[in-house]
Amino acid sequence: MDKAWIFLLIFLGTLAAAGAISVWIIQRKLRQVSRSMFGTDSLLEGLEQQEERIAETPRSVSSMTSIYLPQIAKDFPEFSLEEFRKKSENSLNAFLSALETQELSSLAGISESLRNQARLRIDDQDRQGIREQFRNVKIHQTAISRYEKRPGCCAVTFQSAVEYVYGRTRNGEKEVMPDRIQTRYDMEWIYIQDPERYGQAAGGAVGVSCPNCGAPIKNLGAKFCEYCGSAVEVINSRVWSLEHIKEDR
Repeated sequence: MDKAWIFLLIFLGTLAAAGAISVWIIQRKLRQVSRSMFGTDSLLEGLEQQEERIAETPRSVSSMTSIYLPQIAKDFPEFSLEEFRKKSENSLNAFLSALETQELSSLAGISESLRNQARLRIDDQDRQGIREQFRNVKIHQTAISRYEKRPGCCAVTFQSAVEYVYGRTRNGEKEVMPDRIQTRYDMEWIYIQDPERYGQAAGGAVGVSCPNCGAPIKNLGAKFCEYCGSAVEVINSRVWSLEHIKEDR
């Protein structure tokens, strides 16, 4: 064997050894990082464990109860924190149930605005052939996150840390596999003090629609829809009403 071939073999052997050493060093570093972060030699296993821990850990809520509750109690002495917390959680459970069953029957006694919010989402999902699942719903914590005085009304927002198993199908086929989710929901309660100012601040559209044709009701005191003539429920003033539910991711 001539010297050129010997040199080539030595070079390739050295290169292979260097590569093996580099791989060993990288693997060793990865094991050290994995042990430090997750307590396991396998980085993949550690990441999977971390995902499981995240799925099991409730989201924190933006609790401002201690700050806002004295202000609310001063403005509304009859305001009961526990009563509104319970109502908020029950309404959220009913809202998620309505989205899953695509039936509004579970939303009896809520505001027309919130009923319309659920109806619009259900209609949109139905057009796309989508069905959502919210299973094993668990509400970990609910607190006041915001209190605002707006033109013609006051608004209190409760925020809940929520856990459920979420899945979604499209035209009967699984689009999102069932998975445990930790999320948050905001629930906004409105107390209308001055219907005229409230309507003006909302630009004439106050988030209420006709239960028959779906047309917007622009006048808070309207008793009949100006488009189809159907009777509509007059918005109550001087009472608290849950108007919006929104997921806060």
